[in-house]
Amino acid sequence: MSQALDRSAPPASTSQAAVDVKLPGWKAQQVKKAAQSLLKYVGEQKEKANSLFDEEEVFYMQIALKKMPLQPRKDKPVPLPLPHPLYSTEGQDICLFVKDTPDGQGGKDAKKKLAKLEKNGGVAKVIGTSKLRTKYESHEAKRKLCKSYDLFLADDRILPSLPKLIGKSFFKKKKQPIPIDLRKANWAAEIKRACANTYLFKSSGTSINIKVARSSFSPEQVLDNVQAALCAASQHIPKKWAAIQGVFLKTADSVALPLFQTLPDQPQKIES
Repeated sequence: MSQALDRSAPPASTSQAAVDVKLPGWKAQQVKKAAQSLLKYVGEQKEKANSLFDEEEVFYMQIALKKMPLQPRKDKPVPLPLPHPLYSTEGQDICLFVKDTPDGQGGKDAKKKLAKLEKNGGVAKVIGTSKLRTKYESHEAKRKLCKSYDLFLADDRILPSLPKLIGKSFFKKKKQPIPIDLRKANWAAEIKRACANTYLFKSSGTSINIKVARSSFSPEQVLDNVQAALCAASQHIPKKWAAIQGVFLKTADSVALPLFQTLPDQPQKIES
């Protein structure tokens, strides 16, 4: 599972994008304080549990919107580049879902192509849609599969059919498969690009959760990633920064630490 990764080479485009986006009222120092508090909390929890496992906690940026967005929910996520990637083709166990035929040939073809790449392009497991329908039919099998890998990728052509095939566990654990274009010749580049981003899943509700860091990060790395992800995510929200009520930082089980909050909009008076 997760190992310590080299996150020292930020994508150049990320920093430039963050500079170009204005976030009135945003204070970077508040993010750093929250990151320090959350890192301390995770460390204390591990000590209390006497954990011998070096399992990293994922940090989430939670965005609260002032109003429910007037846009349909989309299962295809929006990629958000990060200065310090959460994943690596060498540091995580990656599972790839591919388009298949009833005889399983699609999965076999994908394995042959990956076998020609160095270390299989970072992919530890390939599962075709036919096998998802049979071997992983039960809820328990789906739940076990969800726990077995750090990151799930999928041929973008099968994305609409995946929710029924993989079940609710993936969505509860926020491990929705990330689409990649397997029609392109350079699969290694597609996999690497997918690992370099975090993702915004558009929701029909007023709360958005985005993975932004790990408990192995420094407070400065958490700050860099939060600001980059927020700048990029705000551009995909109707009315952008003006639509955001608050921004918080949390783990899956911790309280949400406030990074930014603003007063709700005053109701408009309707003239009779």
